[in-house]
Amino acid sequence: MLAKKLVTAQKRGETRALCLGLGMVACSMMMYFFIGITIVPYYTKSVWTTETVCKVLRATIEDKDPCLNSKGSEDEGATRYPCLQVWVNLTASGQEVMLYQTEDTLERNPKCSYVPGNSENPKEVQARIETIASNFKKYQTFPCYYDPGGTQTNVILSRIYPPRGLLFTFLWPTLMFTGGCLIIILVKISQYVSVLSAWQ
Repeated sequence: MLAKKLVTAQKRGETRALCLGLGMVACSMMMYFFIGITIVPYYTKSVWTTETVCKVLRATIEDKDPCLNSKGSEDEGATRYPCLQVWVNLTASGQEVMLYQTEDTLERNPKCSYVPGNSENPKEVQARIETIASNFKKYQTFPCYYDPGGTQTNVILSRIYPPRGLLFTFLWPTLMFTGGCLIIILVKISQYVSVLSAWQ
């Protein structure tokens, strides 16, 4: 009687562990799919892939400019902010090009090197842009990214999804997938050992 209870409990434990392993594998697959349709296309679309050194030529704050959307049209009630323009010397080619904060900055407003959020406080934006301009004047040499293919003649300060960040994004689903597979393998080994013990 006790042996039957132990066998029943063992089977229940194996079933739960197997469900856990399969659930982890399924969740990791869903995470892979989500990353594949959201982050990966943005990463592959970016042409600023080569890192180089940029030297600031001038950093000026122009008149207040309306916040633009990706199509270049002005939104109703869009906030106005000082337009920071940073021109740098690209070490790789010796060209004078405009610097943008990220890939998204160029799409939102190609006139300005930095674009704040629409909901940010105007006074805080003004202070932040002045601080950024002074930092560029203070630290004139820094790493930046350019397009080696020449499609884009401008440069960006940082990539939204750098290679290291993309690898880190894939780390968690990979660990979950590996853990789920290990649980399934251990359950199958346990079942195989139980069958062998029963036949002896």
